[in-house]
Amino acid sequence: MKTTSLKLPHKLEVRLRELAVRQRRSKSDIVRVALDLYLEAEGRGAGSFADLACDLVGCVSGRADLSCNPEYMDGYGG
Repeated sequence: MKTTSLKLPHKLEVRLRELAVRQRRSKSDIVRVALDLYLEAEGRGAGSFADLACDLVGCVSGRADLSCNPEYMDGYGG
């Protein structure tokens, strides 16, 4: 395993140390897991909600103009 050093702001280092103590894990292990999750999300292009939900587009059938046709709003609201 390669060694990489980094500089952390004091508050972030304190939070990391406290988490390591609570979870009984090394700071290195926590940083590795966090970095892996971050890089995985970046690889997916974690951008907008629409980007993340693109596989859901078109999975529901129904009226295409439901959100813009006032005819369907009869009986709703005041």
